[in-house]
Amino acid sequence: MAARDNAMVPTGLFIQSLNEMIDDQEKRLSAMTNRLPLVVVAALYAVCIMGIGFAGYGSGVESKRTRVPVHITGILVAAMVLLILDLDRPGSGFIRVSQQPLANAAATIDAFPTGGP
Repeated sequence: MAARDNAMVPTGLFIQSLNEMIDDQEKRLSAMTNRLPLVVVAALYAVCIMGIGFAGYGSGVESKRTRVPVHITGILVAAMVLLILDLDRPGSGFIRVSQQPLANAAATIDAFPTGGP
């Protein structure tokens, strides 16, 4: 059938590419709108509070009063919580997902000459 009608192959490739583009758009929108559930964020904070509490308790039990490990632990735990929450919200925060490749693809498609009349 494709040997008789050369338009069948490009049409089939176009439909396949269009389906892939729709699937990729859905994945992108899902990644941008899906957030961590509140229970996961609450559990993250609870684990962090317990970890810092145990580090402080262990530092208080020791006879030698060096606070540097406790401060470093607190800073590292806070940094990890901020990183997780920042990654959960790709449109805001320190880490931002660039939409420039999508804009470049749209500009390339717009600049492509049409084969119409």
